[in-house]
Amino acid sequence: MFVRTIYTFVLFLLSPYLLYRLYRKKTNHPTFGHRWKEHFGFTPLLKDAQVTPLWIHAVSVGESILAVSLVKRIKQEFPGLPVLVTTTTSTGAAEIAKLGGLAEHRYMPIDFGFAIRRFLKIVRPRQMLIIETELWPNTLHYVSQAKIPITVINARLSEKSCKNYQKIYPLFRQMHSALTKVLCQTNTDKDNFLRLGIEPGKTEVTGSIKFDITIPDETISAGKKLRKKLGTTRPIWIAASTHQGEEEQILSAHKLLLKTKPDCLLILVPRHPERFNTIFELCLSKGLKTIRRTSQEELTSEHHVYLGDTMGEMLLLLGAADICFMGGSLIGDKVGGHNILEPAALGIPTLTGPSFFNFKEIMKEFIKEDAIIICSEPEDIVTKIAMLLDDNLLYESCSKSAFHILQKNQGALAKTIQWITG
Repeated sequence: MFVRTIYTFVLFLLSPYLLYRLYRKKTNHPTFGHRWKEHFGFTPLLKDAQVTPLWIHAVSVGESILAVSLVKRIKQEFPGLPVLVTTTTSTGAAEIAKLGGLAEHRYMPIDFGFAIRRFLKIVRPRQMLIIETELWPNTLHYVSQAKIPITVINARLSEKSCKNYQKIYPLFRQMHSALTKVLCQTNTDKDNFLRLGIEPGKTEVTGSIKFDITIPDETISAGKKLRKKLGTTRPIWIAASTHQGEEEQILSAHKLLLKTKPDCLLILVPRHPERFNTIFELCLSKGLKTIRRTSQEELTSEHHVYLGDTMGEMLLLLGAADICFMGGSLIGDKVGGHNILEPAALGIPTLTGPSFFNFKEIMKEFIKEDAIIICSEPEDIVTKIAMLLDDNLLYESCSKSAFHILQKNQGALAKTIQWITG
């Protein structure tokens, strides 16, 4: 209790900064509007206030994408089960909106006792599912106190995060005592949770839900339609989910590639929408004729860069490319890479930079099977892209190996649902 009191006091001191980060206006981001009050527990009643929903928490976009897959599968097997999904961010909320009537959405209350208690009184969930490792001390305490089972699904805990939790072990001990089950992605994740004192009987390895990706037919069709618009004969590569400090390297690589493949097109998709305008100006400053996806301008063979300045269209944009470079991997240990399984599901060979600690276990298998290509600098990216474009056997081998890994690791979604509904 004393430790949690100190934590709450620190959270109170930090809350102005945290709220500023959350609410500040960001270009191309959806706004919270009048719904900001939900962060303080002023949660509107659910459509059927008499039923107790399954509550899934997905903090932002990445977790929300997994939540969409999870909800669809749950509703297939249990169509009458009401589902509530909470997110912290407005971008996460935009992903959940794609579920339509399959689930209701609310914003997650901030980790203050008064907000959590008010939320629980209104919603009355039957069970809480936390995607990956979004653990908040007061939330866990009050949910557990209300006798609501808490399961962490698709749980991951890197060596770095494990060491960070060890530094605040008294607080973490209180948190993990509230957990009912922790369904881990890998044995390494499970071992790290055990190192932190979680009881062995609470942990299971179910695999990563990320492998259970299915590409809707309409998305595949839309990708082919876009490819026709961009040019069916010209080579196209995509730099997906890029971060500050990466676009310069990607554009340098593309300029080098244009020397040998002058008709090549780069689809550039920055990770954060507030940077779309900045990256557009950067492309122009590099002398690259650039068109935005949202532009009404007609794309021509003279365009060098197609800027993906929309949200929620990554699969569509990937489906229009021949080769993918996955961002978040060229800027040291700041990000640690992004999901390489989406291009794998589309049969697109993938390159990545040398920093991929967020997907260490997945990458280990991809590297072992020669299903991924690692590049450390622009010249290396150019060389590898040219090799893939010029060597059909290499292209097919890389594509098939990645797809095979994806298929053989599927099944985590079914195992997860079995645990939470069994």
